[in-house]
Amino acid sequence: MGRDYDDCKGGVMSASMHKWLWFCGGIVVGVPAALLGWWLLSPLFLDTEVDEAFPLTENATIPAGIARSDAETVMMTMAKVEDAMEEEMSGEMAEAANSVIASGQFEDADSFHRGEGSATIYRLADGSHVLRLEDFRVTNGPDLRVLLARSADPLGGGDLDAGYEELGRLKGNVGNQNYPIPDAIEPAEFGSIVIYCKPFRVVFSAAQLN
Repeated sequence: MGRDYDDCKGGVMSASMHKWLWFCGGIVVGVPAALLGWWLLSPLFLDTEVDEAFPLTENATIPAGIARSDAETVMMTMAKVEDAMEEEMSGEMAEAANSVIASGQFEDADSFHRGEGSATIYRLADGSHVLRLEDFRVTNGPDLRVLLARSADPLGGGDLDAGYEELGRLKGNVGNQNYPIPDAIEPAEFGSIVIYCKPFRVVFSAAQLN
């Protein structure tokens, strides 16, 4: 009788222990899985907004009474003067001027991955280059990157196999933002700007450069 009681008690304890082990195992597996799921899916429901100053005005002295946004508008307009006007300038002035190298408009990759706004590559007065995204919005996602792609049309059958240079992690899926282009990169060799989801290797949007 005592042995039967001990066996029964041991069986109950063994069953309880198995349940406890399963519970702990579920926590160990479930929590990381939940965190991974949140990291992958939460960007689809959240926007990250940025509003960076135009690079020509970041270090500029803005006169009293003039809003920075107005100064940005004026300087962007000056940077976009037509080539005909540049030809009339002296060599020294042309060297000092900021100018547009290439620009394009973002397009949807598909009905789910959508993008809009402009992408413009500027040559600044010091000879450096910067990519600026304006009035920009793209479907958010995990670990989005900004790429300079050699393909002129990665959405129309061209892909990234032709080569690309990564300019960095996308700062926000909404708003104006700047991405310095390393001196070793020649912007004229690239045909588009691509917003790319690195974990899933998916193009979210692209802007063909002209």
